Amino acid sequence: MSMDTIIHAGYSRHRAQPRFVNALVLMGGGARSAYQVGVLRATAAMLDLQPGLVDGFPFPVLVGTSAGALNATFLAGESSRGLKAFEALAQFWERLRSDEVYELNISPMARASRWLVALSLSRNARQRGGILNNMPLVDTLHKAISLLGIEDALQSQAIRALAVTASSYTSGVHWTFCQTARQTDFRTWARPGRRAEYQPITIEHLMASSAIPFIFPATKLWIDDHAEFFGDGSMRQISPLSSAMHLGANRIFVVGAGQPQRTGFTGNSPATVPTLGSIAGFAMASVFHDTVQADVEQTQRVTKTLRNLPPEIAAAMPYSEVEVLAITPTQSLDALAQAHAHELPATTRHALEGLGALKGGGAALASYLLFEPGFTKALMQLGEQDAYARKAEILAFFAEQK
Repeated sequence: MSMDTIIHAGYSRHRAQPRFVNALVLMGGGARSAYQVGVLRATAAMLDLQPGLVDGFPFPVLVGTSAGALNATFLAGESSRGLKAFEALAQFWERLRSDEVYELNISPMARASRWLVALSLSRNARQRGGILNNMPLVDTLHKAISLLGIEDALQSQAIRALAVTASSYTSGVHWTFCQTARQTDFRTWARPGRRAEYQPITIEHLMASSAIPFIFPATKLWIDDHAEFFGDGSMRQISPLSSAMHLGANRIFVVGAGQPQRTGFTGNSPATVPTLGSIAGFAMASVFHDTVQADVEQTQRVTKTLRNLPPEIAAAMPYSEVEVLAITPTQSLDALAQAHAHELPATTRHALEGLGALKGGGAALASYLLFEPGFTKALMQLGEQDAYARKAEILAFFAEQK
């Protein structure tokens, strides 16, 4: 996180802002993002057993990237229900299936040969810009997400802002699209390679933010009166906490879906040539490289420095402290995906098998596409487990605001 982001956010908060503004920041990761749902379900259960600890929905600012953007936007649409919004999100993921997210059409003849599979995938990529057709996701999101609910929540002040990020293939700029109750409430910002703009969030924004490169086709959005093509917001995301701070948050609860240390999980000896699936999995891990930890550490260093300054000097500074609580998986998601790879739709499974993407390091690629109940429920259980392991920290995060 750059110092000018922190300074700018500090100036914003000096303009008659509430003392505490919570933000929820959700990172990307395809099907892995079910982990976030488990963390949030457990957090809501903890808060529900602490009457008076929170009033209504606990996160006035919601920021999401990729599949994290889908989760954040779903919650925004349900936020008027308070803590019940998190259980609604969990139920959505429990019902979700891969065929509601994407489809892959490969002839039975092609499945018999990995070369024919590769040829079919290549043809799909040339025709659509991605090897999978994600149009089923459009219908799924229209049914699941209440765009009117978002507007109602903003007007009733159940939330104050929703932000979704995406990366422009056209300009190379990483964009944050923000929706607030009124456009006059929003102050745009621009940094090298990063810009923000007021736009009511639509299903098209979510499709753009979650368009995994090479896997899903780009989505067209309108920027400054012209069209640009966008892909996954995880690309070029160098400062994932900055949007929340620009929107006035001074307490940030961030849930990532990044991979713990992957060294050793290759399924092969060091001398074995990696499969195409292993290389693709590594590439996906690079796209979804969770930069949040570096951002968290930078923010915590600045906050610690402020606390060590004499009070009169700290009070004169044009920025203020930002508390961050970050939760990420404690177990290998690659290994978890490999255990559930058999649940993939047959066509997708055959295609990934041809690429060597269901064994060893190749399982990483499958983990982004495994929108099946065995895997997603296992992820949610891991998220709940990790959240309860940090129950004291989570409750303290909210208790300190009372």
